[in-house]
Amino acid sequence: MADKTETTRTMSREEFADYLRMLADGFDGDGEMAVSVENKSVTLHPPNEVTTDVEVVERSSILRGDRESIGIDAHWKSTE
Repeated sequence: MADKTETTRTMSREEFADYLRMLADGFDGDGEMAVSVENKSVTLHPPNEVTTDVEVVERSSILRGDRESIGIDAHWKSTE
């Protein structure tokens, strides 16, 4: 069974940087880390090595304007 918790929200660049720093601090630590998603806190147990995927997309469209995005995915097998 898989539980999925997700959210979409708009943040300032500073808020987004703070959120990424909070995630980085969690990965820097040993053992478990807590990730806040909306009003829920999820406890994760990343091992010493994680697999990561980074995707950067640049789109140019006459009708919709230019768009850029970055997707960062980290995954691992749980040891718990």
